[in-house]
Amino acid sequence: MTDCRDVVIVGGGIHGVGVAQAAAAAGYSVLLLERTGLAYGTSSRSSKLIHGGLRYLESGQFKLVRESLEERALMLRLAPGLVTLKPFFIPVYPQTRRRPWQLAIGLAAYTALAGFGRTARFGRLPRSQWDRLDGLETGRLQCVYRYFDAQTDDARLTEAVMNSAISIGAELAMPAEFMRAHIGQGSVHVDYRSGGRALECTARVLVNAAGPWALRVSSLVSPVVDTPALDLVQGTHMVVRGSVRRGIYYVESPSDGRAVFVMPWHSGVLVGTTETEFRGDPDLVRPLPAEIDYLCEVLCHYFPAFRTPGACEVIESFAGLRVLPRATGAAFYRRRETLLQFDPARRPRFVAIYGGKLTGWRATAERLLGRIAPSLPARTRRADTRELRVGPS
Repeated sequence: MTDCRDVVIVGGGIHGVGVAQAAAAAGYSVLLLERTGLAYGTSSRSSKLIHGGLRYLESGQFKLVRESLEERALMLRLAPGLVTLKPFFIPVYPQTRRRPWQLAIGLAAYTALAGFGRTARFGRLPRSQWDRLDGLETGRLQCVYRYFDAQTDDARLTEAVMNSAISIGAELAMPAEFMRAHIGQGSVHVDYRSGGRALECTARVLVNAAGPWALRVSSLVSPVVDTPALDLVQGTHMVVRGSVRRGIYYVESPSDGRAVFVMPWHSGVLVGTTETEFRGDPDLVRPLPAEIDYLCEVLCHYFPAFRTPGACEVIESFAGLRVLPRATGAAFYRRRETLLQFDPARRPRFVAIYGGKLTGWRATAERLLGRIAPSLPARTRRADTRELRVGPS
């Protein structure tokens, strides 16, 4: 007899485990298939930030920023051992593209969208405190803005959300490789491999949360489902030996004006990220030498201590892939809303998640659950994800 679940999910990144948690909380039977390991892809290779996305205000993405700030507030409350509030510093020099008045307007809008609470305050750092900023270059420094956002360990957060989902009834098959699926009239037949065995199950709804591998997963579904035109954009981070203790620095690359973060990370300094078009197998994504050079240039430009020969010692680097709707222009300025594709649109049997931000995982999962509810039977709710605490494992 074929095993049956209400929801089967492919992919154990933050969005996959988020859907598992939301579906289990709503009372549904859930099975998540993960090929390699939780947070194996982008969900362990991000900038480690739970933030509203200050720079998205430049492209008018106010709805995204507001939702992200609401989710940040929730995560600070629900995952205090994994998500912590940090001061962010934005130094302004004569060559800085975003002028002080522009930053003040942006930060004021950020504060308003965050609800004017304790975590939303910002202001200029007094000149008397500049020499405490971890050796930041102060020559020609005009001002420093300070505001607050949050930092997390993305891999540990993903694991914690999956553990939360399991605690309320979700099941995890790992390692388990999705092979194919066929969408029928009232269910989806799913074939996968686990433990060296060919297995199968049925799902009332199949969710493709495979991140950079999502198009590959969608291609294994029949009848053929529509897929959008997407780009994969590589983002590389590096960890260098050293320390920054005061907080997280939000700086502009001197070469192209892109935003780069310099932040404490365990026993080193994390610097990122880049945006490089990627074509090929997502399993083969690796940091490029040119990306490391770019990040070293940014770090040395703002922190003179790293300019001496050998001081910018890279002890680790990693690259992840963003999934973005295909468009012309620089990836930095593209819109970042999560794309959910439902097939069929009214009573979906198959859903694909394309893109998405680490911060918005819970909201994305709840939005998806609302859309697939007509395809699922009535169940007794077990929990509310707005109240489920998520702790470190």
